Amino acid sequence: MKAARGAVLGAALLLLCAASPADEPIMTKPDYPETRRDDVVEEIFGHTIADPYRWLEEDVRGSEDVADWVERQNRVTDAYLEKLPARDWFESKIGELYNFERFGLPVKAGERYFYTRNSGLQNQAPLYVRDALDAEPRLLLDPNEWAEDGATALSGWKASPDGSMLLYAVQDGGTDWRILRVLDVDSGQVLEDEVRWAKFTALAWVGEEGFLYSRFPEPEEGSDFQALNYNHAVYFHRIGTPQSEDELVFATPDHPKRSHYAEVMHGGRWAVITSAVGTDSRYEIHVIDLAARKDKGWKPWRIVEGFENAWNAVDAVGSTLWFVTNENAPRYRVVSIDLDQPDPDWSVVVHEKEQPIDGATIVGDKLILAYLKDATSLAQIYGLDGAPLKKIELNGLGTASGFTGKPGDPETFYGYSSFNQPGSIYRLNIETNDTAAFAEPEVTFDPDDYAVEQRFYQSKDGTTIPMFIVRSRAVAEAGKAVPTLLYGYGGFDISLTPGYAASRMAWLEAGGAFALANIRGGGEYGKEWHDAGRRANKQNVFDDFIAAGAYLIAQGITPADGLAIQGGSNGGLLVGAVTNQRPDLFAAGNPAVGVMDMLRFDRWTAGRYWVDDYGYPDREEDFNILRAYSPYHNIHSGTDYPALIVTTADTDDRVVPGHSFKYTAALQAAELGERPQLIRVETRAGHGSGKPTDKAIEEAADILSFLAYWTGLKPAETAEK
Repeated sequence: MKAARGAVLGAALLLLCAASPADEPIMTKPDYPETRRDDVVEEIFGHTIADPYRWLEEDVRGSEDVADWVERQNRVTDAYLEKLPARDWFESKIGELYNFERFGLPVKAGERYFYTRNSGLQNQAPLYVRDALDAEPRLLLDPNEWAEDGATALSGWKASPDGSMLLYAVQDGGTDWRILRVLDVDSGQVLEDEVRWAKFTALAWVGEEGFLYSRFPEPEEGSDFQALNYNHAVYFHRIGTPQSEDELVFATPDHPKRSHYAEVMHGGRWAVITSAVGTDSRYEIHVIDLAARKDKGWKPWRIVEGFENAWNAVDAVGSTLWFVTNENAPRYRVVSIDLDQPDPDWSVVVHEKEQPIDGATIVGDKLILAYLKDATSLAQIYGLDGAPLKKIELNGLGTASGFTGKPGDPETFYGYSSFNQPGSIYRLNIETNDTAAFAEPEVTFDPDDYAVEQRFYQSKDGTTIPMFIVRSRAVAEAGKAVPTLLYGYGGFDISLTPGYAASRMAWLEAGGAFALANIRGGGEYGKEWHDAGRRANKQNVFDDFIAAGAYLIAQGITPADGLAIQGGSNGGLLVGAVTNQRPDLFAAGNPAVGVMDMLRFDRWTAGRYWVDDYGYPDREEDFNILRAYSPYHNIHSGTDYPALIVTTADTDDRVVPGHSFKYTAALQAAELGERPQLIRVETRAGHGSGKPTDKAIEEAADILSFLAYWTGLKPAETAEK
């Protein structure tokens, strides 16, 4: 972002003598930059819809008018943030909390182990290899050398089966587009192979011969940022050949909205093609027998027809494949199919349980299933016949991830973290049950100083909702109400589970509390929980989050004027919607990279996928629901609003920044009281992934110091200043 921080280039900040939550003179809203209003009005299903800021939908990178608007907004926002008393403290503290050695989960290929390692404050995590578990690590790729600003990232990688080559994906400036390259592991040399226009792709080796990947057609010049993505297809790239010779493996030109993803199961015989029609977990499955490819070519065989249920491939042993599905099992079960049988049929291996399955792998001759119990992790080992064998012991209210491995090898790695515990990585032998730490972080705080508890509260319709609350033990034992940051998402079958974040820990170290509400729309309790928060049921999501805020105040966790809310993407929509519906409940908010115009979201890039969760704006029944909560269309002028800092980025081609631009312009044009509504627009960044550490620290410091100011949170080191 940063526009001459320290120089007040916009309007002067007005200091009034009214009392803030901290009983001190407050910084109120600055003079906002002037924003052009156009006379754009449409009649849609009998509704008159004004859209005066439609011009802000244009690509910021190609429109001088939009770029000028962004620059003027950033000047005012930078000047405001510079004056916040805790801004420097948060930047220093977040940097301190980021500065520890962090490892990614090791992946074994051949006899080699591949993993990422960030020494602390590196902008991007380099990739290392060990030729054996106890061998010295060797640096393979350092993405910190790819761009001066650190904004080019290693976004994915996959070693070939014997570990001799590494396929990796390059992400520049936060975009969803990927460039695929190949590295020779022995020499460290990057091969000439280069694949462009990959997007929403898995990486799947076909032996050492080449790899499968997913891509869209090359967009017209200048339309790569906002154009709708149609005609996703799977291709095969043979090592040593140009991309122009890549072979089309799977596509559905008669159904251009479908997406396709390829995986190759261990053993190398089976490729699984998963096709989707949107973001909902409803798939059609084809398989390709790679052993028959020389005679039959890329011949797909459909084994799951229609888009009715989730089907997630686990792995294969010989001719048998295992899947996790919610067909006739809303909380998922494991099934298998033997494709060498003359008339193959599905067999149930592990039946549905009360807890939904969150992941599955085959390691050695065992099946490891991860479950969610009230949004925390459980792990259980089964035989391949479904017989339960033993549990994997985990450490309290936290999240386990990984359990990577392969059939025939009993070795697996998994990570474990919680709100007060940065991720540790463990190596487990499932035959001997021996567990050893592979990497454990050293941090500057004592995790035991912070209490993690889970509570359950009632939503508007009586549904019980879980919520995590994290505070210092001293605050919890004293029963003291402190400024609280409440986070939520509520959509797309995505589960929010405990995890460490340096910014959240900085908020706790400043004396605040953090709460995470597991509202409907997510996947915490399976398909029914997701369905209860999407399309016609979307209002349940907002009711759940509002009830969480009311609970925190009623229980004395936070004072009535001390509650801040935060969410990103679909969570940004959440913050925008609940702010409109209950502006009195919240002191401050951060809607990040949010979907704010619910009547036009399906017109750009990946937006068309979201109709599964939101509905179709061009259908009257769905339109009426969307119109009722769309953040851009429901701002209530004449009402006192919370202080808001809207955040987005100029290269976000997932939720295009025009959503946040239009929403901010509408906020600033309305009469919303004395608290400010600002926007912070990051440059050379996208929807979030690949963001360099220095930009992440700076952004988090800006956001938290703003939220702290308007909730009355004062770090002890700044309280006397």
